Amino acid sequence: MGKPTGFLEFERQEETYETVETRRAHYREFVRALSDEAAVTQGARCMDCGIPFCNNACPLGNLIPDWNDLVYKSDWQRALETLHATNNFPEFTGRICPAPCESACTLGINAAPVGIRSIERAVIDKGWDAGWITPQIAAMRSGKKVAIVGSGPAGLAAAQQLARAGHTVTVFEKSSRIGGLLGFGIPDFKLDKSVIDRRVAQMQAEGVTFKTRVLVGNKSLPAAINNDADANEIMPAAALRAAFDAVILAAGSETPRDLPVPGRELRGVHAALEFLIPQNKEVQQGAANPIHVKGKHVVVIGGGDTGSDCVGTSYRQGAASVTQFELMPMPPKDENKALTWPYWPLKLRTSSSHKEGDTRREFSVATKAFVGDAQGRVKAIQAMRVRWENGQMHEIPGSKFELPCDAAFLALGFLHPNTGLLEAFGVGKDARGNILAHTEGEASYQTSVAGVFAAGDARRGQSLVVWAIREGRQCARAVDEFLMGRSLLPR
Repeated sequence: MGKPTGFLEFERQEETYETVETRRAHYREFVRALSDEAAVTQGARCMDCGIPFCNNACPLGNLIPDWNDLVYKSDWQRALETLHATNNFPEFTGRICPAPCESACTLGINAAPVGIRSIERAVIDKGWDAGWITPQIAAMRSGKKVAIVGSGPAGLAAAQQLARAGHTVTVFEKSSRIGGLLGFGIPDFKLDKSVIDRRVAQMQAEGVTFKTRVLVGNKSLPAAINNDADANEIMPAAALRAAFDAVILAAGSETPRDLPVPGRELRGVHAALEFLIPQNKEVQQGAANPIHVKGKHVVVIGGGDTGSDCVGTSYRQGAASVTQFELMPMPPKDENKALTWPYWPLKLRTSSSHKEGDTRREFSVATKAFVGDAQGRVKAIQAMRVRWENGQMHEIPGSKFELPCDAAFLALGFLHPNTGLLEAFGVGKDARGNILAHTEGEASYQTSVAGVFAAGDARRGQSLVVWAIREGRQCARAVDEFLMGRSLLPR
């Protein structure tokens, strides 16, 4: 597996970044992929560990040791084929997946794990640059038509798999570009949109039809933060079901968790996507973001990836200061490997955005109120420190404090899909408000409505891009079985 002694000879080599001063001045990708030589060396570090825990930790079951070995041998084309065997979009996961595979790497028990994600990106980028990635057009057409609602990674994975199985696939997207939150939610400095566009072009050549600015299921166009203002067509659920043999609902988890505290209504207090989506449109389309924080004191509430995206975007706009609140306690700097390996560890994670300025990170802090000025704009935030005991939060008396705040972004996660979409199709819901559909056994991924399936965050709740791709692939197989009685698609 790679070089038998490679893990003893070579150190982990990280991808390099542009300097902070350089990357804060633009919104382009700033991570520099490994060179061929560096990727070969990193592939050599993959151990003959016997049990590939990395493979088990990856929701897609990526054949990681196999393509590590092929990269070590400089067999790049076979490495690409192996990568694509389980993952439709390695260019997405190689950029934005948090890499649970690396946390499960056997070498990571007592050394730095293999740089799996960096090798993955090196392989897929080389494949695109070399022209090895071409349309895979089905040899025969089934005569069956499938509609997919939502063009995020789950919808795209299902669409590509079904098109390659010979079905006629149409993807409906309410925004003006394909990609779901990959397109307008994730900043361009983390995922350049040309990366999405070239894959969409491949899928179009494979026979997938994309229809943008179409809102499915609603009776009117709502002013929701995830709804593109350019959506100009409504497709009723009944009409969609009548025109297609099967429908997949892959619209994501779109209802943001709110923070109902005094002052929430003040101007300057926004859900995170109210800030991020217009900024992506400004970068991609030139339309000015109505929310600008140059010279302002910014507070980001929520410590996940979306919060980090708000931090990085705020620095690029020229914020005077950025503070990030997290309700939970500060995790340890280093994980307890004896306790957590090979599972995803609890440890402090510092993103590249945090390092782009003097980010103040506050843990175990509960937001109590926003304070406004005479014009109804937020000017300060009031918070209190808390302690946690046996999973219960307790406020610490006398710990209340106030910070200047000219703009606050709520990055508190998402609760469930758009309820209007679910009601339009009449599908059952689970206790959390997600679409009810099981993933195992007969009728997997099928909702309570015949011929209507669900996959991705709309079914499982807010999750990772790698889980969305997995569900899209598995749902495609389920739909293929539903339409044809059997399926040769991988599960």
